[in-house]
Amino acid sequence: MAYDKIIPVKARLDHCVAYVLNPEKTGLADALVYIENSEKTALPDGSAQLTTAINCQLDTALQDMLRTKHRWGKENGVQGYHLIHSYAPGEVTPAEAHRMGVEMAKRLLGDKYEVIVATHLDHDHLHCHILFNSVCFMDGSKFRNTFQDYYRDIRGISNEVSRAHGFSVIEPEGKGTAYAEWDAKQNGRATVRGLVRQDIDAAIAGAFTYASFWAQLAKMGYTVKHGANVKYAAVRPPGGTRFIRLASLGDGYTEEDIKKRLAGMRSGKSPMPEPLPRQPPRRYTVKNRTMPRRPRQKLTGFRALYVYYLYLLGVRKPAARRAPVPFSVRKEVTKLNRYAAQFRFLQANRVNSAEQLTMLGDALQAEIDALTEQRKNLYRQKRRGLDVEPEIQAINQMLRPLRQELKTCGQIEQAVPHIRSQAQLCRDAQRKEQNHQHEKAIDKADKARPRRFSLLHR
Repeated sequence: MAYDKIIPVKARLDHCVAYVLNPEKTGLADALVYIENSEKTALPDGSAQLTTAINCQLDTALQDMLRTKHRWGKENGVQGYHLIHSYAPGEVTPAEAHRMGVEMAKRLLGDKYEVIVATHLDHDHLHCHILFNSVCFMDGSKFRNTFQDYYRDIRGISNEVSRAHGFSVIEPEGKGTAYAEWDAKQNGRATVRGLVRQDIDAAIAGAFTYASFWAQLAKMGYTVKHGANVKYAAVRPPGGTRFIRLASLGDGYTEEDIKKRLAGMRSGKSPMPEPLPRQPPRRYTVKNRTMPRRPRQKLTGFRALYVYYLYLLGVRKPAARRAPVPFSVRKEVTKLNRYAAQFRFLQANRVNSAEQLTMLGDALQAEIDALTEQRKNLYRQKRRGLDVEPEIQAINQMLRPLRQELKTCGQIEQAVPHIRSQAQLCRDAQRKEQNHQHEKAIDKADKARPRRFSLLHR
């Protein structure tokens, strides 16, 4: 069972060639050095090196690839591609792994591109490194690296070679998940689709029939598509630009599943979960006395704005039921970690205004400029043969956090106007909800007030 991964090489070709023939490098020349590393490709008895060149020579592979680029005038952009063809531990012998790697490379690229294949034995899972030029030596066309190409060509040929040699292949199960959604789920972050699922759950809880379910979604501000003339039922969140099919939201959210959930609620077989009981706040005592409470420091400016916005995104939910938050604000929860990190930065540096943020950015830039100038002098000394590498590395270590902090300053400067507009949106929605509740209370009071009849009107 082979697993394949392809990496575009955008830096120097010579480094990547070296890399494929030190793992810390990413250029094309680095790849060639790494691929041809004799400590990784030699058989245990030292009888052979598992390296093969296709349409070029091992010792001149880099020059051959560069000549092709120069001949066709395509020396910029992606320089090459680094394909890693891996096997499960103990599945194949080194010779079999190399033979199948070469066969795959020949079938995929053999008559168009310069290719180097090297099988590495330094891990339990044997794997082939296949490095090839991005430019075809036959007609000068560049290799296309798309999702469809991967499934049709790379993965397809890999599976054909594995089957031909009697090995298993990876068969996909079900429908894949978008990487952004998978990554958010792995890191515990919310997604737009997750918010849509929450709203559908809330609509089901507030509905009794299938028609009232769609009415509930429309009341939340969703644009809906459903009915006999619609092939796929779909919803578009408030402020969204694209419709999301219900069937793409997973189990429990297709039209049939929603109808079953509504039927279960009507019959009492699927009751809605009860809300979790509120826990009383904890109080601590010292020697049987209540700890004195320190007065809270009131936040102002940018810090107060961020605290309020994080509150809207659900970082700290209030005890009482709060007014509904617009979807355009709720979907910002996907950026929750970024906003929380920016607030911690503001809090650590006690920044409350644009002037303070500008002053902090200027101070960081001045410190970066001073360190950069100091590093330039060290580079001059290094060219004269002095050993100043430790000092250069120490400055690099100091520059990284400073540049990250300066970047955060710029991000906050761009985010503040957006956060203000979103917070105002939420205040408007809350004011509208309060007015609505006030009107309902007045109507209820009017209906409860006993009517007085006059004899003059009889």
